[in-house]
Amino acid sequence: MAAIGDYPLPKFHFQVEWGNDFRMGFTEVSGLDFETEVIEYREGSSKKYNKSKQPGLTKYANITLKRGTFQGDFDFYKEWQKTYYFQEGNETGSKYRRTVTIKLLNENHDPIIVWTLENAWPSKVQSTDLKADANEVAIETMELVHEGLTVADK
Repeated sequence: MAAIGDYPLPKFHFQVEWGNDFRMGFTEVSGLDFETEVIEYREGSSKKYNKSKQPGLTKYANITLKRGTFQGDFDFYKEWQKTYYFQEGNETGSKYRRTVTIKLLNENHDPIIVWTLENAWPSKVQSTDLKADANEVAIETMELVHEGLTVADK
């Protein structure tokens, strides 16, 4: 078992690896949630006046990735477009499902916690909103769906 530190971990130093050959920088990653659904059951002849509860299927939240918009950089759109073409029947979809790895890093840039998404693909891309009176960076968003999440150290 890993040693437990004296302080909680800062969350601002992280890295996202999109498959084996592709890395994108992000300002925010959210949705690293998972839960087990509850199955409630009560047999008709039970003498108890309550239901028993059992673990059911595991449910994973969609992952939201946010990053700054750069001139000439359409990587979010291109990744989503691959999924779109798969839906049209032009390609096999399995090659566009990726293993996505999200790493929380320490001050030496070593991974402390690693989240691995299985068979992830982009289901939604959202371009930045535009406001004439705003003084903000343009942020684009991608939402990933996946079929499993594992959490490990290093």
